[in-house]
Amino acid sequence: MHEVLEKIQKIGIVPVVVLDDAKDALPLAKALCEGGLPCAEVTFRTAAAEESIRSMSEQFPEMLVGAGTVLTTEQVDRAVNAGAKFIVSPGLNPKVVKYCVDKGIPVTPGCSNPSDVEVAIELGLEVVKFFPAEAAGGLEMIKAMAAPYTTMKFMPTGGINAKNINSYLAFDKILACGGSWMVKKDLVTAGDFDKIRDLTREAVQTMLGFELAHVGINCANDAEAESTADAFDGLFGFTKKVGNSSVFAGTAVEAMKTPGRGAHGHIGIATNSVARAKNYLEMMGYSFDESTAKYKNGKMTAIYLSKEINGFAVHLMQK
Repeated sequence: MHEVLEKIQKIGIVPVVVLDDAKDALPLAKALCEGGLPCAEVTFRTAAAEESIRSMSEQFPEMLVGAGTVLTTEQVDRAVNAGAKFIVSPGLNPKVVKYCVDKGIPVTPGCSNPSDVEVAIELGLEVVKFFPAEAAGGLEMIKAMAAPYTTMKFMPTGGINAKNINSYLAFDKILACGGSWMVKKDLVTAGDFDKIRDLTREAVQTMLGFELAHVGINCANDAEAESTADAFDGLFGFTKKVGNSSVFAGTAVEAMKTPGRGAHGHIGIATNSVARAKNYLEMMGYSFDESTAKYKNGKMTAIYLSKEINGFAVHLMQK
């Protein structure tokens, strides 16, 4: 898979942006980056699209800025020359797709039926846009199409919102989702970029779904671990469960039989996607101890942050 598409997969949500005035491009880019989504599909159906892509790409080089609603090879050239890192189209035009493939430009054409997917495979694609997602049958349709086309991944766009995005992203054939609920046109027109930043941040938090999973308490030995678990069981009815290396009290308290990571212990934070959460926190300036990463079926399921928080090691874990 192209590295740009791999980056989009880690980001998880691609804001679909319509800009009527290029002056709005930079404050919008700033709002998206501050909100945690350094990515945008700028639709090429307005006169301001080309200049908007250029200014966003130049002033926010860390962003993945792409062009959407690209219908011709001439538009591909204009978009890429302006700085677009990827091309998205509403339908599958073999001429446009082949033009992008031959030039090594990531392209995700719109597909909504098996025939489209077969053409995409013939053209050498591994990812397609599923559009219009909800109107074309939603997640159930994607699952039905993914069954015979096991190597294809989908980027649903159209009708995706805060209420259904996690249902889509939970399916392993979904690369990412395109959406516009955090970049509504009326907010852009009104210049309410603080609201866009806040909605973007909410979208990221919804996608990641951070929750406290458990707290690990370092104990000196087996007896102290069991005594700790017994205390929580007696106080709150948290049923004790003895394991090989620790004793749980319920699911939220883990008493370690020997001192583990962290001066005092560790804290487990559950998330809908460890890989996306790691990517987000790295963008925020945090680092991870890669040697602690755990995987299952090629998917990261746990990893520790490099630094402790007040004597507690903190790790992400898959819900």
